[in-house]
Amino acid sequence: MDYASYREAYFVNPSPEQSFCFQGDFGVTLYYQDFDEAIAFYSSILGLPIYVEGRDTCGWPVGSGWLTLLRGDAGNPCNVEITLTLEDVSQAEALQEKFISNGASGEAASDQFMYTPLRTCPVTDPFGLQIMIVAPLILP
Repeated sequence: MDYASYREAYFVNPSPEQSFCFQGDFGVTLYYQDFDEAIAFYSSILGLPIYVEGRDTCGWPVGSGWLTLLRGDAGNPCNVEITLTLEDVSQAEALQEKFISNGASGEAASDQFMYTPLRTCPVTDPFGLQIMIVAPLILP
């Protein structure tokens, strides 16, 4: 199969508009036993997946990479944290609120200075995956 045929078969056309402006490199594949519920949850936040292959693979562009969900049979992701980097604090806070309003839990946003000044907006999806949403702080 050539790439044009592959794109025609597996990419949604036209691509749904992205809800958030992610920054930087990113790429993670997560296996969910509760796959259909996970797809519904992430679609409620990120919009419809742009990549759909059969009934077992869906993906959303995140920065210059992908968030990919696969059907798994060994439970849901646990003991892992992924980081999503947004352009600015208002986007990070809006994404955190969207996660929480769609069933995730979260803690209050806070400013951190460990590596670089960041606003952190932590959430945990309904399946136990920890997500750290961050954005650069503009300091006076």
